[in-house]
Amino acid sequence: MTSYINASHAVRWEGGMGKEHMHTWAVICEIHVNNDRMVRFDAIEEELKEVSANVSGKFLNTVPPFDRINPTLENLTTYFFQVITDILRKSNAVLTRLEIGESPTRFYCITLR
Repeated sequence: MTSYINASHAVRWEGGMGKEHMHTWAVICEIHVNNDRMVRFDAIEEELKEVSANVSGKFLNTVPPFDRINPTLENLTTYFFQVITDILRKSNAVLTRLEIGESPTRFYCITLR
């Protein structure tokens, strides 16, 4: 499943914070079903839309948990991996890979091994 989120962020550095800038974040999920039952992808997509709505159109630095942790590509991917894993668990599915990109050439990936 692939979705997109428009949101801005500014990376925090030791000496301060970078300039706020916008991205269209690509979110690519690979999902494995734990059994032979049919998975309601429409239900999963609706729950994922709710997660996206929490950050869509916002300045990530002001949205929990990124008001406390640096809103880097790596931290965003780690956060979404945890949240999506919890959502899919209810549907007897497993997130096996999550890839988030902030540009066509810059992606970060977490793979379940």
